[in-house]
Amino acid sequence: MKEQITAPILVSPAALMVLQIIRRRGAVSRSTVTEITGWSKAKTTQEIRFLLEKDYLVEVGNGASQGGRKPKLLKLNPDLGYLLGVDIGVTSLDMALTDIGGEILVRFSEPVDLRKGPEVVLDRVTEIALEMLGEVSGSAKQVLGVVIGVPGPVNFIEGVLVAPPLIPEWERFQIRSYIKKTFESTFVMVDNDVNIMALGERFAGEAQGINHFIFVKIGTGIGAGIMSNGKIHRGRDGCAGDIGHICVDKRGPLCNCGNFGCLEIMAAGPAIAKRAMDAVENGDSPLMAKMMEENGGYLTPEDVNRACLEADSAALQVIRESGRLLGETLASLVNFFNPSHIIIGGGISQFGNHLLVAIRQTILKRSLPLATKHLVINFSSAGRDAGVIGAISMASEYLFAIEEDPGRIIT
Repeated sequence: MKEQITAPILVSPAALMVLQIIRRRGAVSRSTVTEITGWSKAKTTQEIRFLLEKDYLVEVGNGASQGGRKPKLLKLNPDLGYLLGVDIGVTSLDMALTDIGGEILVRFSEPVDLRKGPEVVLDRVTEIALEMLGEVSGSAKQVLGVVIGVPGPVNFIEGVLVAPPLIPEWERFQIRSYIKKTFESTFVMVDNDVNIMALGERFAGEAQGINHFIFVKIGTGIGAGIMSNGKIHRGRDGCAGDIGHICVDKRGPLCNCGNFGCLEIMAAGPAIAKRAMDAVENGDSPLMAKMMEENGGYLTPEDVNRACLEADSAALQVIRESGRLLGETLASLVNFFNPSHIIIGGGISQFGNHLLVAIRQTILKRSLPLATKHLVINFSSAGRDAGVIGAISMASEYLFAIEEDPGRIIT
Protein backbone atom coordinates (compact mmCIF):
# COMPACT_ATOMS: atom_id res chain seq x y z
CA MET A 1 0.00 0.00 0.00
CA LYS A 2 1.26 3.51 -0.78
CA GLU A 3 -0.43 4.96 2.31
CA GLN A 4 -2.66 3.79 5.11
CA ILE A 5 -6.18 5.01 4.44
CA THR A 6 -8.45 6.12 7.25
CA ALA A 7 -12.09 5.54 8.06
CA PRO A 8 -14.24 7.18 7.02
CA ILE A 9 -12.11 7.75 3.90
CA LEU A 10 -10.89 11.34 3.84
CA VAL A 11 -11.27 12.54 0.25
CA SER A 12 -13.50 15.14 -1.36
CA PRO A 13 -17.26 14.46 -1.41
CA ALA A 14 -17.12 14.09 -5.19
CA ALA A 15 -14.33 11.52 -5.07
CA LEU A 16 -16.14 9.69 -2.29
CA MET A 17 -19.27 9.59 -4.44
CA VAL A 18 -17.28 7.81 -7.15
CA LEU A 19 -16.03 5.27 -4.59
CA GLN A 20 -19.59 4.70 -3.36
CA ILE A 21 -20.83 4.05 -6.89
CA ILE A 22 -18.08 1.55 -7.60
CA ARG A 23 -18.48 -0.12 -4.18
CA ARG A 24 -22.16 -0.73 -4.85
CA ARG A 25 -21.98 -1.62 -8.54
CA GLY A 26 -18.64 -3.36 -8.88
CA ALA A 27 -16.49 -2.65 -11.94
CA VAL A 28 -17.88 0.29 -13.95
CA SER A 29 -16.75 2.53 -16.78
CA ARG A 30 -16.13 6.27 -16.66
CA SER A 31 -19.22 6.84 -18.81
CA THR A 32 -21.33 4.98 -16.24
CA VAL A 33 -20.04 7.27 -13.49
CA THR A 34 -20.86 10.30 -15.67
CA GLU A 35 -24.36 8.97 -16.32
CA ILE A 36 -25.10 8.30 -12.63
CA THR A 37 -23.67 11.58 -11.27
CA GLY A 38 -24.77 13.89 -14.08
CA TRP A 39 -21.28 15.41 -14.17
CA SER A 40 -19.46 16.56 -17.26
CA LYS A 41 -16.91 14.17 -18.77
CA ALA A 42 -14.14 16.54 -17.63
CA LYS A 43 -15.38 16.47 -14.02
CA THR A 44 -15.59 12.66 -14.04
CA THR A 45 -12.11 12.37 -15.56
CA GLN A 46 -10.68 14.71 -12.92
CA GLU A 47 -12.11 12.78 -9.95
CA ILE A 48 -11.17 9.38 -11.35
CA ARG A 49 -7.63 10.51 -12.18
CA PHE A 50 -7.20 11.61 -8.56
CA LEU A 51 -8.46 8.24 -7.24
CA LEU A 52 -6.21 6.31 -9.65
CA GLU A 53 -3.19 8.35 -8.57
CA LYS A 54 -4.01 7.66 -4.91
CA ASP A 55 -4.34 3.94 -5.72
CA TYR A 56 -7.94 3.88 -4.48
CA LEU A 57 -9.03 2.62 -7.91
CA VAL A 58 -7.49 0.29 -10.50
CA GLU A 59 -8.35 -0.43 -14.12
CA VAL A 60 -9.45 -4.03 -14.65
CA GLY A 61 -9.94 -4.61 -18.35
CA ASN A 62 -12.54 -3.52 -20.88
CA GLY A 63 -16.31 -3.36 -20.81
CA ALA A 64 -18.75 -3.93 -23.66
CA SER A 65 -18.47 -1.57 -26.61
CA GLN A 66 -21.28 0.96 -27.07
CA GLY A 67 -20.35 1.60 -30.70
CA GLY A 68 -16.78 2.78 -30.27
CA ARG A 69 -13.75 1.60 -28.36
CA LYS A 70 -14.38 -0.71 -25.43
CA PRO A 71 -14.37 1.36 -22.22
CA LYS A 72 -11.87 0.73 -19.44
CA LEU A 73 -13.51 -0.63 -16.29
CA LEU A 74 -12.66 0.66 -12.85
CA LYS A 75 -12.91 -1.12 -9.49
CA LEU A 76 -11.75 -0.56 -5.93
CA ASN A 77 -8.12 -1.48 -5.44
CA PRO A 78 -8.24 -4.80 -3.54
CA ASP A 79 -4.73 -4.15 -2.15
CA LEU A 80 -5.85 -1.14 -0.10
CA GLY A 81 -6.66 -3.29 2.91
CA TYR A 82 -9.07 -5.71 4.50
CA LEU A 83 -12.37 -5.79 6.36
CA LEU A 84 -13.19 -8.31 9.07
CA GLY A 85 -16.72 -9.46 9.87
CA VAL A 86 -17.36 -11.39 13.09
CA ASP A 87 -20.70 -12.97 14.04
CA ILE A 88 -20.63 -14.29 17.62
CA GLY A 89 -23.62 -16.39 18.59
CA VAL A 90 -24.28 -18.03 21.93
CA THR A 91 -22.92 -21.32 20.60
CA SER A 92 -21.20 -20.45 17.30
CA LEU A 93 -18.52 -18.20 15.86
CA ASP A 94 -18.49 -17.17 12.20
CA MET A 95 -15.84 -14.92 10.64
CA ALA A 96 -14.96 -13.60 7.20
CA LEU A 97 -12.01 -11.63 5.88
CA THR A 98 -12.70 -9.58 2.74
CA ASP A 99 -10.92 -7.12 0.54
CA ILE A 100 -12.02 -3.49 0.56
CA GLY A 101 -14.69 -4.24 -2.03
CA GLY A 102 -16.30 -6.87 0.21
CA GLU A 103 -15.15 -9.97 -1.70
CA ILE A 104 -14.71 -12.80 0.80
CA LEU A 105 -11.12 -14.04 0.82
CA VAL A 106 -11.19 -16.37 3.84
CA ARG A 107 -14.18 -17.81 5.74
CA PHE A 108 -14.13 -19.57 9.13
CA SER A 109 -16.67 -21.13 11.52
CA GLU A 110 -16.46 -23.09 14.76
CA PRO A 111 -18.51 -23.80 17.91
CA VAL A 112 -18.02 -21.41 20.81
CA ASP A 113 -19.08 -21.17 24.44
CA LEU A 114 -19.64 -17.54 25.43
CA ARG A 115 -19.92 -18.52 29.09
CA LYS A 116 -16.13 -18.86 29.15
CA GLY A 117 -16.04 -15.07 29.22
CA PRO A 118 -15.21 -12.26 26.80
CA GLU A 119 -11.42 -12.46 27.11
CA VAL A 120 -11.31 -16.13 26.14
CA VAL A 121 -13.69 -15.71 23.22
CA LEU A 122 -12.17 -12.48 21.89
CA ASP A 123 -8.66 -13.90 22.19
CA ARG A 124 -9.86 -16.70 19.93
CA VAL A 125 -11.37 -14.14 17.53
CA THR A 126 -8.06 -12.28 17.21
CA GLU A 127 -6.14 -15.55 16.90
CA ILE A 128 -8.35 -16.69 14.01
CA ALA A 129 -8.21 -13.24 12.40
CA LEU A 130 -4.41 -13.29 12.36
CA GLU A 131 -4.44 -16.80 10.90
CA MET A 132 -6.83 -15.63 8.17
CA LEU A 133 -4.57 -12.69 7.39
CA GLY A 134 -1.63 -15.08 7.19
CA GLU A 135 -3.46 -17.01 4.47
CA VAL A 136 -3.52 -13.90 2.27
CA SER A 137 -0.08 -12.64 3.37
CA GLY A 138 -1.70 -9.70 5.14
CA SER A 139 -1.00 -7.99 8.45
CA ALA A 140 -3.03 -6.50 11.30
CA LYS A 141 -2.08 -2.99 10.12
CA GLN A 142 -3.87 -3.61 6.82
CA VAL A 143 -7.23 -4.30 8.49
CA LEU A 144 -9.27 -1.13 7.98
CA GLY A 145 -12.41 -2.12 9.85
CA VAL A 146 -13.80 -4.77 12.18
CA VAL A 147 -17.52 -5.24 12.85
CA ILE A 148 -18.64 -7.67 15.54
CA GLY A 149 -22.14 -8.96 16.17
CA VAL A 150 -22.92 -10.19 19.69
CA PRO A 151 -26.08 -11.74 21.20
CA GLY A 152 -27.82 -9.32 23.52
CA PRO A 153 -28.77 -5.66 23.95
CA VAL A 154 -25.94 -3.44 22.70
CA ASN A 155 -25.30 0.23 23.39
CA PHE A 156 -24.23 0.98 19.84
CA ILE A 157 -22.39 4.23 20.61
CA GLU A 158 -20.31 2.67 23.40
CA GLY A 159 -20.02 -0.73 21.75
CA VAL A 160 -20.89 -2.69 24.90
CA LEU A 161 -23.48 -5.27 25.89
CA VAL A 162 -25.91 -4.05 28.55
CA ALA A 163 -27.52 -6.65 30.85
CA PRO A 164 -27.37 -9.52 28.32
CA PRO A 165 -29.65 -12.25 29.77
CA LEU A 166 -27.84 -15.22 28.22
CA ILE A 167 -24.25 -14.05 28.85
CA PRO A 168 -24.09 -11.89 32.02
CA GLU A 169 -20.30 -12.33 32.05
CA TRP A 170 -20.14 -9.91 29.08
CA GLU A 171 -21.91 -7.04 30.90
CA ARG A 172 -20.35 -3.75 29.71
CA PHE A 173 -17.12 -5.44 28.67
CA GLN A 174 -15.10 -3.06 26.45
CA ILE A 175 -15.09 -5.17 23.30
CA ARG A 176 -13.76 -2.40 21.05
CA SER A 177 -10.79 -1.61 23.26
CA TYR A 178 -9.93 -5.29 23.60
CA ILE A 179 -9.93 -5.87 19.83
CA LYS A 180 -7.90 -2.71 19.23
CA LYS A 181 -5.05 -4.16 21.29
CA THR A 182 -4.35 -6.30 18.23
CA PHE A 183 -5.77 -4.05 15.49
CA GLU A 184 -4.55 -0.66 16.69
CA SER A 185 -5.19 1.35 13.52
CA THR A 186 -8.62 -0.17 12.88
CA PHE A 187 -12.10 1.17 13.53
CA VAL A 188 -14.16 -1.36 15.49
CA MET A 189 -17.97 -1.44 15.61
CA VAL A 190 -20.13 -3.65 17.83
CA ASP A 191 -23.84 -4.29 17.31
CA ASN A 192 -26.52 -6.77 18.22
CA ASP A 193 -26.10 -9.93 16.14
CA VAL A 194 -29.65 -9.81 14.76
CA ASN A 195 -29.22 -6.24 13.49
CA ILE A 196 -26.14 -7.40 11.61
CA MET A 197 -27.99 -10.42 10.21
CA ALA A 198 -30.76 -8.10 9.00
CA LEU A 199 -28.15 -6.04 7.14
CA GLY A 200 -26.73 -9.20 5.61
CA GLU A 201 -30.17 -10.31 4.47
CA ARG A 202 -30.77 -6.94 2.83
CA PHE A 203 -27.38 -6.99 1.12
CA ALA A 204 -27.35 -10.56 -0.17
CA GLY A 205 -30.53 -12.40 0.78
CA GLU A 206 -34.31 -12.41 0.70
CA ALA A 207 -34.59 -8.70 1.53
CA GLN A 208 -32.49 -7.16 -1.25
CA GLY A 209 -34.02 -3.80 -2.09
CA ILE A 210 -36.60 -4.10 0.73
CA ASN A 211 -36.88 -1.06 3.02
CA HIS A 212 -39.35 -2.24 5.67
CA PHE A 213 -38.86 -5.71 7.11
CA ILE A 214 -38.27 -7.61 10.33
CA PHE A 215 -35.52 -10.22 10.56
CA VAL A 216 -36.19 -12.74 13.33
CA LYS A 217 -33.40 -14.94 14.67
CA ILE A 218 -34.50 -18.09 16.48
CA GLY A 219 -31.76 -20.02 18.21
CA THR A 220 -30.72 -20.30 21.84
CA GLY A 221 -32.43 -16.93 22.17
CA ILE A 222 -34.88 -14.95 20.07
CA GLY A 223 -34.36 -11.45 18.72
CA ALA A 224 -35.36 -9.22 15.83
CA GLY A 225 -33.60 -6.77 13.56
CA ILE A 226 -35.93 -4.01 12.38
CA MET A 227 -35.24 -2.41 9.00
CA SER A 228 -37.15 0.87 8.60
CA ASN A 229 -36.76 3.09 5.55
CA GLY A 230 -33.70 1.07 4.58
CA LYS A 231 -31.91 1.59 7.90
CA ILE A 232 -31.61 -0.45 11.07
CA HIS A 233 -33.89 0.90 13.79
CA ARG A 234 -31.99 0.59 17.08
CA GLY A 235 -34.09 2.85 19.28
CA ARG A 236 -32.79 5.38 21.79
CA ASP A 237 -30.42 3.05 23.62
CA GLY A 238 -29.91 0.24 21.13
CA CYS A 239 -32.31 -2.41 22.44
CA ALA A 240 -35.06 -2.15 19.82
CA GLY A 241 -36.03 -5.57 18.52
CA ASP A 242 -35.48 -7.52 21.74
CA ILE A 243 -38.69 -9.44 21.18
CA GLY A 244 -37.49 -12.52 23.06
CA HIS A 245 -38.53 -10.85 26.30
CA ILE A 246 -42.09 -10.02 25.34
CA CYS A 247 -44.37 -11.92 27.71
CA VAL A 248 -46.47 -14.63 26.06
CA ASP A 249 -47.66 -16.38 29.26
CA LYS A 250 -47.69 -14.69 32.67
CA ARG A 251 -47.84 -18.13 34.27
CA GLY A 252 -44.92 -19.42 32.21
CA PRO A 253 -41.46 -20.42 33.45
CA LEU A 254 -38.85 -18.01 34.83
CA CYS A 255 -36.76 -16.44 32.06
CA ASN A 256 -33.05 -15.58 32.23
CA CYS A 257 -34.07 -11.92 32.30
CA GLY A 258 -35.87 -12.39 35.63
CA ASN A 259 -39.43 -12.22 34.30
CA PHE A 260 -41.91 -15.03 33.69
CA GLY A 261 -43.24 -16.44 30.44
CA CYS A 262 -41.04 -14.57 27.94
CA LEU A 263 -41.17 -15.67 24.31
CA GLU A 264 -37.53 -16.80 24.50
CA ILE A 265 -38.03 -19.16 27.44
CA MET A 266 -41.21 -20.50 25.83
CA ALA A 267 -40.26 -20.92 22.16
CA ALA A 268 -36.47 -20.80 21.56
CA GLY A 269 -34.21 -23.81 21.06
CA PRO A 270 -33.87 -24.82 24.74
CA ALA A 271 -37.66 -24.55 25.18
CA ILE A 272 -38.21 -26.86 22.20
CA ALA A 273 -35.86 -29.42 23.74
CA LYS A 274 -37.50 -29.09 27.18
CA ARG A 275 -41.02 -29.53 25.78
CA ALA A 276 -39.86 -32.59 23.84
CA MET A 277 -38.35 -34.16 26.98
CA ASP A 278 -41.65 -33.52 28.78
CA ALA A 279 -43.41 -35.40 25.96
CA VAL A 280 -41.02 -38.31 26.46
CA GLU A 281 -41.72 -38.32 30.21
CA ASN A 282 -45.45 -38.46 29.39
CA GLY A 283 -44.90 -41.45 27.14
CA ASP A 284 -45.90 -39.57 23.97
CA SER A 285 -42.87 -40.38 21.83
CA PRO A 286 -41.05 -43.73 21.81
CA LEU A 287 -38.77 -42.41 19.06
CA MET A 288 -37.58 -39.40 21.07
CA ALA A 289 -37.34 -41.62 24.17
CA LYS A 290 -34.81 -43.73 22.28
CA MET A 291 -32.91 -40.61 21.19
CA MET A 292 -32.91 -39.33 24.75
CA GLU A 293 -31.52 -42.61 26.05
CA GLU A 294 -28.77 -42.60 23.39
CA ASN A 295 -27.85 -39.02 24.37
CA GLY A 296 -27.50 -39.85 28.04
CA GLY A 297 -30.77 -38.40 29.26
CA TYR A 298 -31.36 -35.25 27.24
CA LEU A 299 -32.60 -34.05 23.85
CA THR A 300 -31.37 -31.25 21.60
CA PRO A 301 -33.53 -29.12 19.30
CA GLU A 302 -31.89 -30.94 16.39
CA ASP A 303 -33.12 -34.25 17.82
CA VAL A 304 -36.67 -32.87 17.86
CA ASN A 305 -36.36 -31.78 14.25
CA ARG A 306 -34.98 -35.17 13.25
CA ALA A 307 -37.89 -36.89 14.99
CA CYS A 308 -40.33 -34.58 13.21
CA LEU A 309 -38.79 -35.50 9.85
CA GLU A 310 -39.46 -39.13 10.79
CA ALA A 311 -43.18 -38.29 11.25
CA ASP A 312 -43.13 -38.27 15.06
CA SER A 313 -46.41 -36.60 16.06
CA ALA A 314 -45.15 -35.39 19.45
CA ALA A 315 -42.13 -33.70 17.85
CA LEU A 316 -44.39 -32.11 15.25
CA GLN A 317 -46.63 -30.74 17.99
CA VAL A 318 -43.65 -29.28 19.86
CA ILE A 319 -42.44 -27.46 16.77
CA ARG A 320 -45.93 -26.22 15.91
CA GLU A 321 -46.38 -24.85 19.44
CA SER A 322 -43.17 -22.82 19.17
CA GLY A 323 -44.33 -21.56 15.77
CA ARG A 324 -47.68 -20.54 17.24
CA LEU A 325 -46.06 -18.58 20.08
CA LEU A 326 -43.70 -16.87 17.66
CA GLY A 327 -46.57 -16.08 15.32
CA GLU A 328 -48.64 -14.48 18.09
CA THR A 329 -45.79 -12.15 19.02
CA LEU A 330 -44.99 -11.33 15.42
CA ALA A 331 -48.65 -10.62 14.67
CA SER A 332 -48.54 -7.75 17.18
CA LEU A 333 -45.40 -6.43 15.48
CA VAL A 334 -47.05 -6.66 12.06
CA ASN A 335 -50.00 -4.60 13.29
CA PHE A 336 -47.65 -2.06 14.86
CA PHE A 337 -44.90 -1.76 12.21
CA ASN A 338 -46.57 -2.94 8.97
CA PRO A 339 -43.47 -4.52 7.40
CA SER A 340 -43.51 -5.85 3.85
CA HIS A 341 -41.48 -8.92 4.86
CA ILE A 342 -40.80 -11.07 7.89
CA ILE A 343 -37.66 -13.14 7.44
CA ILE A 344 -36.84 -16.02 9.78
CA GLY A 345 -33.20 -16.95 10.43
CA GLY A 346 -31.05 -18.61 13.07
CA GLY A 347 -30.45 -22.27 13.81
CA ILE A 348 -34.09 -23.15 14.49
CA SER A 349 -35.10 -21.78 11.09
CA GLN A 350 -33.56 -24.93 9.62
CA PHE A 351 -36.52 -26.88 11.03
CA GLY A 352 -38.37 -26.31 7.77
CA ASN A 353 -41.95 -25.82 6.71
CA HIS A 354 -43.74 -27.14 9.80
CA LEU A 355 -42.33 -24.22 11.79
CA LEU A 356 -42.86 -21.69 9.00
CA VAL A 357 -46.46 -22.77 8.37
CA ALA A 358 -47.32 -22.44 12.06
CA ILE A 359 -45.80 -18.95 12.17
CA ARG A 360 -47.60 -17.89 8.97
CA GLN A 361 -50.99 -19.23 10.01
CA THR A 362 -50.88 -17.50 13.37
CA ILE A 363 -49.74 -14.16 11.94
CA LEU A 364 -52.46 -14.21 9.29
CA LYS A 365 -55.08 -15.14 11.88
CA ARG A 366 -54.05 -12.53 14.47
CA SER A 367 -53.04 -9.54 12.31
CA LEU A 368 -55.23 -6.97 10.58
CA PRO A 369 -56.09 -7.77 6.94
CA LEU A 370 -54.55 -4.55 5.62
CA ALA A 371 -51.27 -5.27 7.43
CA THR A 372 -51.00 -8.74 5.89
CA LYS A 373 -52.37 -7.98 2.41
CA HIS A 374 -48.88 -7.84 0.88
CA LEU A 375 -46.90 -9.43 3.72
CA VAL A 376 -44.25 -11.99 2.74
CA ILE A 377 -43.08 -14.45 5.41
CA ASN A 378 -40.07 -16.58 4.49
CA PHE A 379 -36.91 -18.18 5.78
CA SER A 380 -33.61 -16.35 5.32
CA SER A 381 -31.91 -17.08 2.01
CA ALA A 382 -28.56 -15.71 3.25
CA GLY A 383 -28.67 -18.40 5.94
CA ARG A 384 -25.57 -18.92 8.05
CA ASP A 385 -23.74 -16.21 6.10
CA ALA A 386 -26.20 -13.43 7.01
CA GLY A 387 -24.18 -12.34 10.05
CA VAL A 388 -20.75 -12.06 8.46
CA ILE A 389 -22.15 -10.53 5.27
CA GLY A 390 -24.00 -7.95 7.35
CA ALA A 391 -20.90 -7.20 9.39
CA ILE A 392 -18.84 -6.60 6.26
CA SER A 393 -21.64 -4.49 4.80
CA MET A 394 -21.68 -2.31 7.93
CA ALA A 395 -17.90 -1.93 7.86
CA SER A 396 -17.93 -0.97 4.20
CA GLU A 397 -20.79 1.48 4.69
CA TYR A 398 -18.88 3.23 7.46
CA LEU A 399 -15.60 3.23 5.57
CA PHE A 400 -17.23 4.97 2.61
CA ALA A 401 -19.57 7.19 4.64
CA ILE A 402 -20.44 10.50 3.00
CA GLU A 403 -22.66 12.07 5.65
CA GLU A 404 -21.19 12.70 9.07
CA ASP A 405 -23.49 11.14 11.65
CA PRO A 406 -22.46 11.45 15.32
CA GLY A 407 -24.00 8.04 15.92
CA ARG A 408 -21.47 6.51 13.54
CA ILE A 409 -18.28 8.10 14.82
CA ILE A 410 -16.41 5.00 15.93
CA THR A 411 -12.91 5.04 17.41
